[in-house]
Amino acid sequence: MGDRVSHDQFGLGRILAVEGDNDAVLIDFSGRQGRILSPYSKLTKL
Repeated sequence: MGDRVSHDQFGLGRILAVEGDNDAVLIDFSGRQGRILSPYSKLTKL
């Protein structure tokens, strides 16, 4: 939690929560929240 990430479609964001055993992550993209499901192929940790 708290890591900065980059997503191909949504841009820069910060991880707010991890759900389950890394099944999904909740990310804040500049005030807009998104839930990204595993596998995280379009998500890069910065």
